Amino acid sequence: MIANIIDLFLRTFTGFLSASVVTLQLTVVGLLVGATLGIIFALFKVSNSKVLQTIAGFYITIVRGTPLIVQISFLYFGISSFIVLSGFWAGAIALGVHTGAYVAETFRGAIQSIDKGQLEASKSLGMTTKQSMQRIIFPQAFKISLPALGNQFIILLKDSSLVYVIGVAEIYSLANMEAAQSFQQFESFFVAGLYYLVLVILFSYIFKMMEKRMDVDKRTEVN
Repeated sequence: MIANIIDLFLRTFTGFLSASVVTLQLTVVGLLVGATLGIIFALFKVSNSKVLQTIAGFYITIVRGTPLIVQISFLYFGISSFIVLSGFWAGAIALGVHTGAYVAETFRGAIQSIDKGQLEASKSLGMTTKQSMQRIIFPQAFKISLPALGNQFIILLKDSSLVYVIGVAEIYSLANMEAAQSFQQFESFFVAGLYYLVLVILFSYIFKMMEKRMDVDKRTEVN
């Protein structure tokens, strides 16, 4: 069994390496789209406008209430009569839209956890609301939400495996293909799991280093 796993790992190394790059690309694009949407809708949620709050609530409810695999299929197959998207972009955008709903709630909670007195104090110093958000609220909200954002990034990385349903050649798709061709199902999915595990460990470490760096910066500012 171990010999078969090693043999399959060596034989498919180049293919899985390329698939890992695609998985990372999907994850990064999805994160950028998700972070952008998340910030926008988080601001909608904390605004004083009932219309913006309703729009944000509708988006978050719909996205969180439907399976990601349905959203991916909808973007690739469902809107093809209006806009034709490649498998990669349909998958990446769907991942981003899905992630954005969770990021929005994370940012909303982080923003609302900051003492309102800080916003009032910044305005008393002559800052506009926009300047206060950029210089005072956002930096603190980002630090507060970083652990949750790190977890969401890891979830996004693993969820990228669902784009196999639209034919994108990422890690799980390649493992599925290899299992069908070689009839080595156990070995194929075991090797795929190793690649996902390595990526998760790598990015978990990166986010932990970011958290430690921010803690150090915070202590330096206090001192």
